[in-house]
Amino acid sequence: MLREAIYHRPKNNWSYAYDRETIHIRVRTKRDDVVKVTLIHGDKYSWSVIGSQKIDMNVISRDHLFDYWHAEVKPTFRRLKYGFKFQSANDTIWLNEQGFHESEPENQNLYFDFPFLNPADVFTPPSWVKDAIFYQIFPERFANGDPSIDPEDAEPWGGEPKPHNFFGGDLQGIIDHLDYLTELGVNAIYFNPLFEAPTNHKYDTIDYLKIDPHFGTNEKMKELVEACHSRGIKVLLDAVFNHSGGRFPPFLDVKENGAESRYADWFHVREFPLEVRDRVPTYDTFAFEAHMPKLNTENAEVQQYLLEVARYWIEEIGVDGWRLDVANEVDHRFWRKFRDVVKAANPEAYILGEIWHDSQPWLAGDQFDAVMNYPLTDAILDYAVKETRDGRQFADLVGYLHAAYPQQAAEVAFNLLGSHDTPRLLTICGEDKRRMKLATVIQFTLSGTPCVYYGDEVGLTGEHDPGCRKCMEWDESKQDRDLFRFFAELIKLRKDHRALRDGTYELLYSESGIQAVAFAREYDCEKFFIALNAGNVDATVVVAAGKASSYEVVFGEAQVDSTGTKVQVALPPVGFAILRAN
Repeated sequence: MLREAIYHRPKNNWSYAYDRETIHIRVRTKRDDVVKVTLIHGDKYSWSVIGSQKIDMNVISRDHLFDYWHAEVKPTFRRLKYGFKFQSANDTIWLNEQGFHESEPENQNLYFDFPFLNPADVFTPPSWVKDAIFYQIFPERFANGDPSIDPEDAEPWGGEPKPHNFFGGDLQGIIDHLDYLTELGVNAIYFNPLFEAPTNHKYDTIDYLKIDPHFGTNEKMKELVEACHSRGIKVLLDAVFNHSGGRFPPFLDVKENGAESRYADWFHVREFPLEVRDRVPTYDTFAFEAHMPKLNTENAEVQQYLLEVARYWIEEIGVDGWRLDVANEVDHRFWRKFRDVVKAANPEAYILGEIWHDSQPWLAGDQFDAVMNYPLTDAILDYAVKETRDGRQFADLVGYLHAAYPQQAAEVAFNLLGSHDTPRLLTICGEDKRRMKLATVIQFTLSGTPCVYYGDEVGLTGEHDPGCRKCMEWDESKQDRDLFRFFAELIKLRKDHRALRDGTYELLYSESGIQAVAFAREYDCEKFFIALNAGNVDATVVVAAGKASSYEVVFGEAQVDSTGTKVQVALPPVGFAILRAN
């Protein structure tokens, strides 16, 4: 038994409250090294009288190095002392806070301690997010519903997108096409920034409390939110609290008055005056963009202003949450205050951070509900599109990500395959719609909430910004309606079956050098097999049949033989099948 591979520590993703009565405990071992792990647990104040209890832990996922074991406990008095017993083919050891032991430790005081399950500490993301299908809208390019408010230099709809041009997309255009979104089946919208700003992307805010006049008014935004809610559609706004725009009035004041400005401490100024020297501003910015000065969120007045923004759009306009741009460059203390304000305004508001890497420091329940799940994006694209990961490598990374965060955070992770920051999915796929569909099936059958970037569902293409920000195609004769039906049917399937949304995950098949993968999603008595083949030749996966008497392909294409104790699924090249157990 490789003791160096065994790892556990309290809190984070290893020991946490899942709800007000349940504690999840996890521990890591070397892959295929340990055959059994037993959780020994009890109450610290009654251990000597009542004794301990023992339950078997289960492997919830694995990667190329480790197995991740999991157990849940509902302690009667919300306190938990616990340790572990590990068994391999020829070895047995115990683990407590003091390390490894050759026999079961007698002193329970040296076991790991979960002192008390305080309700205030329970990380509870909004439950609706697990059922959400998001649709991302870049407002300037979705639909022009009110030409009277177009920018003066607006170009005819459908022209070539460029970094600085405009086509007149607005809020009325979105309202006019809500029936289209209902037909597609989405029930949540993520908007890129809507606040007043000079650019087409609006990430350089002038006024955080005002809808950009070329989009409409605050009253029109409230009308849009109410129209969405009447259709069961949630609304998520993009907030740029890391930096403002170069025309933000406090920043202009500092440019004019320097250190004497009352707003001088609103920004991170290294040296006055504010200027650019050798392409580097004398103040902190987003990247090196001089027109995006970084806000000092440690300043009390900045906090007061931004926290009022957070409150206003939820309480006064009725939006359902925030997506936070460049979230990892803002101090943690501000985000904790931000969460308190947002959750006071609406406990069910969704707080989503834009972070492209490991995000555990933001997912302890005191800051964000979820992050944009770019590590999963990369895994899916590498496997299903680029063929740079085989089935085993893909499954290993999914397994690692499955155990990387508390379960409730994984259930509401924001899963995307493309956005305004990346080339479009169909373009990444070399316009091979088989690969686009394969990647999308994976996205829709793993834990987390999926998001469709506007126009992907009708075959829009486009390279990196600005190509990925082209105008939505509203001429149905130019839309790929077969692709639209694929998305609509897949969305309906996920919405109809909870097992595909927040059911348990179990890897069933993956092999090195083979492009086939199979996994199961199960909730209550409902179970699905998802079989995937990213290779360019036919592939067959064989998995245990379990208790089901037969298996039905409910989405995709495959030949299924479920005789005996095995299920054999034959897949075409770049193919997939979702099977329901009967």
